[in-house]
Amino acid sequence: MAKGVAVLSSNEGVCGTIYFAQEGDGPTTVTGNISGLKPGLHGFHVHALGDTTNGCMSTGPHFNPAGKEHGAPEDANRHAGDLGNVNVGDDGTVSFTIIDKQIPLCGPNSIIGRAVVVHGDPDDLGKGGHELSKSTGNAGGRIACGIIGLQG
Repeated sequence: MAKGVAVLSSNEGVCGTIYFAQEGDGPTTVTGNISGLKPGLHGFHVHALGDTTNGCMSTGPHFNPAGKEHGAPEDANRHAGDLGNVNVGDDGTVSFTIIDKQIPLCGPNSIIGRAVVVHGDPDDLGKGGHELSKSTGNAGGRIACGIIGLQG
């Protein structure tokens, strides 16, 4: 069993912890708790770089080793890091579980050392028709992020 963890940091009062677990070469289970967000949908992605020297802006683009367009988690044509949205309740918190096959914790496309980012707006899953739909899901600013590290 491989395990990872990311502790979110933000200049906007958002905080949370995201856990990753993978058994063998099976899918990765992502569980998390986030607080301090406005209610509604927020884009949630794995970004290519584990670099926060310039806050969440230096985490690079979505993790996309296959060079595909942005899409929904269930789409065949999507960035590996496209994990869709988290749905925040009226109290500003969300607890979630995502199971995904494209974000392994081991091997050449491992997400360890990369970053997880929570965006300010909903991810349109590449279907919004906006000029940013096919690259970022038009999910708005990066309001919280954390580097994915190995967990014991």
